[in-house]
Amino acid sequence: MADPSTYRPKPGQIPDSPGVYKFRDDHRRVIYVGKAKSLRQRLANYFQPLTSLHPRTATMVTTAASVEWTVVATEVEALQLEYSWIKEFDPRFNVKYRDDKSYPYLAVTMNEEFPRVQVMRGAKKKGVRYFGPYGQAWAIRETVDLLLRVFPVRTCSAGVFKRSAQIGRPCLLGYIGKCAAPCVGRVTPEEHRELAEDFCDFMTGRTGAYLRRVEQDMMVAAEDMEYERAARLRDDLGALRKALEKNAIVFNDATDADLIAVAEDELEAAVQIFHVRGGRVRGQRGWVTDKVEAVDTAGLVEHALQQLYGEETGDSVPKEVLVPALPEDADAVSGWLAARRGSAVSLRIPQRGDKKALMETVARNAQQALMLHKTKRASDLTTRSRALEEIAAALELDSAPLRIECFDISHLQGDDVVASMVVFEDGLARKSEYRRFQIKGFEGQDDVRSMHEVISRRFKRYLAEKARTGEWVEEEESEAAEGAGRPGADTPAGADTPAGADTTPAGADTTPAGADTPAATPLPSALELAPVSLSGEVSAFQDEDGRPKRFAYPPQLLVVDGGQPQVAAAKRALDELGIDDIAVCGLAKRLEEVWVPGEDDPVVLPRSSEGLYLLQRVRDEAHRFAITYQRAKRTKRFKAGPLDAVPGLGDTRKHALIKHFGSVKRLRSATIDEICEVPGIGRKTAETVAAFLAQAAPAAPAVNTATGEIMEEDDGGSTT
Repeated sequence: MADPSTYRPKPGQIPDSPGVYKFRDDHRRVIYVGKAKSLRQRLANYFQPLTSLHPRTATMVTTAASVEWTVVATEVEALQLEYSWIKEFDPRFNVKYRDDKSYPYLAVTMNEEFPRVQVMRGAKKKGVRYFGPYGQAWAIRETVDLLLRVFPVRTCSAGVFKRSAQIGRPCLLGYIGKCAAPCVGRVTPEEHRELAEDFCDFMTGRTGAYLRRVEQDMMVAAEDMEYERAARLRDDLGALRKALEKNAIVFNDATDADLIAVAEDELEAAVQIFHVRGGRVRGQRGWVTDKVEAVDTAGLVEHALQQLYGEETGDSVPKEVLVPALPEDADAVSGWLAARRGSAVSLRIPQRGDKKALMETVARNAQQALMLHKTKRASDLTTRSRALEEIAAALELDSAPLRIECFDISHLQGDDVVASMVVFEDGLARKSEYRRFQIKGFEGQDDVRSMHEVISRRFKRYLAEKARTGEWVEEEESEAAEGAGRPGADTPAGADTPAGADTTPAGADTTPAGADTPAATPLPSALELAPVSLSGEVSAFQDEDGRPKRFAYPPQLLVVDGGQPQVAAAKRALDELGIDDIAVCGLAKRLEEVWVPGEDDPVVLPRSSEGLYLLQRVRDEAHRFAITYQRAKRTKRFKAGPLDAVPGLGDTRKHALIKHFGSVKRLRSATIDEICEVPGIGRKTAETVAAFLAQAAPAAPAVNTATGEIMEEDDGGSTT
């Protein structure tokens, strides 16, 4: 590891002008390329104290052994030179997008005597017109099959074309009218090239005039009683319209634009691009990259623009590029794009209307692409095994943590404070084991105290289960567990229960600690669980009938969402309960640092570590589960009405009452006999409802301040 001060240039040596700089390692390999309006100001930022640098930047400057720069005249030249050097040197610390697949294009080889329509992948060739990219090659072939009826351009390979010319007989497409058969001289090279030009014009979006021309020719043929020709033109018109239907109309003004959206987290970013030509989405593509440098959304957009248009010229660069954030040197990037296109290019953020709506769609695609990328990575057996091994090594565990539990706290400014517990077994989410908690030991906002309460309640249930079954515990431990008290509201959230549903009253336990349940199978210790394989065998965390064992088993690793304070609170809760065989760590979101109890410095896992990806996924799942529950509780509280507090009245009968009477106001004025007429409502229930509503004071009526009108109650008992 090099000391940046050993190769820091003297301030007077660095010019105060635009340029591009390179950091090299001790083997003279280029590890980072950047550009700047002022080289002096930019390079000075890299030679600050390491503690004030972003961790990724600190890693880069300590890996480097020298820095050099090249002065240019303008910022546009700096952008061009930066792209060239990144492409040439492939620096390890620069963001480099990688295609998540090799996208196919519809290509027309206008550089040949007889242009050919075909599917092409890989690098673009000079003199070839490209359309797309498409998601699947079959989508291109379907489009071409429809258009060949109208534009019978050659699609055969060079070998087939040459063979047909030698024998003087066209291929099958020539016989069925889907090829003009230039191989046997049915059309001249000039006529065939004109067909290829018409095909390209139609694909570039100039469709309206052509459709009108075909329709007009059809009408003329019908008037001249050339019915066979008219029928053929009618079928051609239908084929063209069917081909157009495959591309959704998004803009009505024949806009040519590319829309770029970014979805990112601390370690990776996904970019999605929609290509709109003639107001229709003509292609879509996406990239995924590791965030190996300290870069924000604007920087990711700039890198995407460089990769997307670095090799493009002319109409391949659209008139308009819509992005989620403008690059730092937006004017320079716009000028670079304009130079590649040969005319002005608008680079902007959509603010309203159809373009903003489509940008939101592109952003959703980017988010889905990032999630899919992470899911594929997590689903691989070898990858999961390596992730667990890396976590065990980093935290100095005796064995791989085959069961991981993660806790997160969620609230809205201190209201509706809840917590979540998610479980991962063998590196995969075990949703039937998820649990939700309501914080009831105190009121207000205190994440550390909330974490202590939740950990205490969860493991009191664990100790109570051990005491009930007598599993591998000594007598005094069992007695201590029985005296630990009942925990708070813990609600299972299996696959059949909505994530945010509030299925238990506040403070209630779903299963009392002393309830009679089938005897559990003997529980191995945390260390004895290590030999369990990552295969599909029956989990040790299930009963013999396959049902999950609630709080019966401890995790090998307990993860909390937070830093040192949350980790200390979790460790203190375990110590108070006498539990010392469960590892504890916390994952701080800001820099993705792993904190362990009693340590002043975090454990920093490499950015490419599969263990870090797994911890991050566990933490994100706990956050999602907690915030879903918190939002559901908040929504239910906002929607609460007078009938919600009637004892013994469930949702079904409550809805039946409202449906029958139309509003709580009418229900309040009804007699007991009238309430009994509602299906499912007996006399005892009717008396309870009537008595409760009579005791409850009706809400004061709302008044429209503009008209003075008293507004009636709605079905839920609130005013509208």
